[in-house]
Amino acid sequence: MSRTNKGWPRNNSTGPLGGLSTGPGGGLSTGPGGGASSGPGGGMSSGPGGGLSTGPGGGLSTGPGGGLSTGPTPYYSNIPPREVYLEYLKEYGYETAYHMLKDAWNL
Repeated sequence: MSRTNKGWPRNNSTGPLGGLSTGPGGGLSTGPGGGASSGPGGGMSSGPGGGLSTGPGGGLSTGPGGGLSTGPTPYYSNIPPREVYLEYLKEYGYETAYHMLKDAWNL
């Protein structure tokens, strides 16, 4: 069973769960779990699991599962792998950028 990289698809979507969404779970949401929320699990929360928390699983924690951890927890970049980005460019018709980057990256 492969593990999905949930870290790189940062986006500008205003739809459900999008980076610019103010709805539940969205990047600009002030509701539970939202990026701008100071409530439990929110991006601006200093409580357990929050983005500003230094406790276990918190965004500023250096421990297991923390955002600043250097331990066995895998790092997930918010930048897509080059191959994925190239496919996106090709799929959406950005042929010039696709060929330029493919050549530059020797892919």
